[in-house]
Amino acid sequence: MTRGPTLPAHRLPYLPTPLDAFNTARADEARTLLLHCLRSARWAHRMADHRPYPDLGALLAAADEAAYDLSPADLAEALADESLPELPEDTYSAAHMALGAAHAAYEARFGHAFVIYLGDVPPDEVIDHILEAIRSRLANDPEEERVVAAEEVRRLARGRLVVLLRGAGSCANSANTPAPGK
Repeated sequence: MTRGPTLPAHRLPYLPTPLDAFNTARADEARTLLLHCLRSARWAHRMADHRPYPDLGALLAAADEAAYDLSPADLAEALADESLPELPEDTYSAAHMALGAAHAAYEARFGHAFVIYLGDVPPDEVIDHILEAIRSRLANDPEEERVVAAEEVRRLARGRLVVLLRGAGSCANSANTPAPGK
């Protein structure tokens, strides 16, 4: 059997990735994008000023490192724009009431919105997960809760950055969406 001549390999044109676009964006544009994800001006400026990032992993590592250096004021700024994650549409009204009461108690104790990353929580466990976490964290002293809240803000920011830089959306949309159908 003889085969015909082989065709030369076809090369696809290079298409920039969302990370490429971020790395080459004007500084003010990059800061604005980051501010939507990180919710702290200092954090966003620091991340924008350290571009370019070779890959998403490097950017996420830099975001983590910068998050650990947030001052109490930076953390307060990041927390100020947070809100409770949206509950699944079929959540009972009693669950909404319980969540509202728990959240009000949390805000009264700590002075900011309760934050929690839910990216790996199955949708049918969201309400239980949130209520359990609020009740548990209400027992924290304010300094201990500041550390926990800072970690949750960092996790939320990572999720938002992944969504943004994989080209799946914008940071304005929360990355705090439960895992699909686990």
